[in-house]
Amino acid sequence: MVYDYDIIIVGGGLAGLTAAIQLSLGQYAVLVIEKKPYPHHKVCGEYVSNEVVPYLESLGVDLNSAGIVHIDTLQMSTHSGNSITTKLPLGGFGISRYTFDNLLYDRAVKAGVEFIFEAVSSINYRDEVFRVHTASKKFTCSIAIGAYGKRSGLDKKLNREFIQQKSPWLGVKCHYEYENFSDNLVALHNFKGGYGGLSKTEDGSVNFCYLANFENFKKFNSIEDFNQHVVAHNPYLNDFLRDANPKFKKPLSIAQISFEKKEAVENHVLMCGDSAGLIHPLCGNGMAMAIHSAKIVSNCITDYFKSSNHDDRIKLEHTYRVLWKKEFERRLRMGRYIQSLLMNDTVSELAFRTIAKSEKMLQLIIKRTHGSPILV
Repeated sequence: MVYDYDIIIVGGGLAGLTAAIQLSLGQYAVLVIEKKPYPHHKVCGEYVSNEVVPYLESLGVDLNSAGIVHIDTLQMSTHSGNSITTKLPLGGFGISRYTFDNLLYDRAVKAGVEFIFEAVSSINYRDEVFRVHTASKKFTCSIAIGAYGKRSGLDKKLNREFIQQKSPWLGVKCHYEYENFSDNLVALHNFKGGYGGLSKTEDGSVNFCYLANFENFKKFNSIEDFNQHVVAHNPYLNDFLRDANPKFKKPLSIAQISFEKKEAVENHVLMCGDSAGLIHPLCGNGMAMAIHSAKIVSNCITDYFKSSNHDDRIKLEHTYRVLWKKEFERRLRMGRYIQSLLMNDTVSELAFRTIAKSEKMLQLIIKRTHGSPILV
């Protein structure tokens, strides 16, 4: 069978772009299909754990050229303003998705990756062939990667279990001009029914991205109204919203964010990044996990093509499931547990008082939601 491409990646976010770079550097013919041309903003916390730095550097991605902000300190607070500050065991960096995605896109183009900017309408697998359709084109490939993010109409067409359930979460993001925020700090502040993160990006803006319970949110007329009456009840966020100047005409938002369990393989499509599993933003590890998952899926695909029996798709899919679960399942489980604590006002206050007495305990929690530097 002659394919149009060896691999087609549906979605050009962090996971899709990183996998595209590695696979193209391995001399495979790779197509990425992404809805929108680069650069563009996305709802995202924009803090990245340093665990991915060695891997990205090995792919020729020059992070320093993008002006990343080095971050080594975490501050957390409850909705009432009780706070804890600690050094991050591994640290990380701040960079906007606008810049980060575009940096990876430029590297992918130089590596030989081809791009189509359209929405994918369907992915069908039959007789060892994937047929990927957009509104105007169709392509065939040997391997398909689903890296299209948190949720998509494709999830319904693939009949994925999680998409059948409504999710109560809404994400909101905006960049601000705000002088009273340290470059080396990432802050996580809770409010009634949600929490938000603050961190610097490469141009000096402060990214404020929060997750809120939609049932609480829809009681208000607008994001501004919700910010004033709910988010600003946290004293840290009140100071920020009072003094910060938004740089976007209006905040970005995304509804129906699901943290339900997902399968790493659906109808033979290898799911990558948020398409395979989404960790709660409070853990500050989603972007690093997406990039790490790209390495795992790329390594599995490379082994599959190099195998003397590269028709053994079942082995490929099993190996990827096992490796994905081994690397990420514990982090996702810990994320769900921590969020359940923080969403309970009484429990969160008690937990913070307990953790505040032991910085080692907080360090342990951070380590259990993060990985070690990726070996290359």
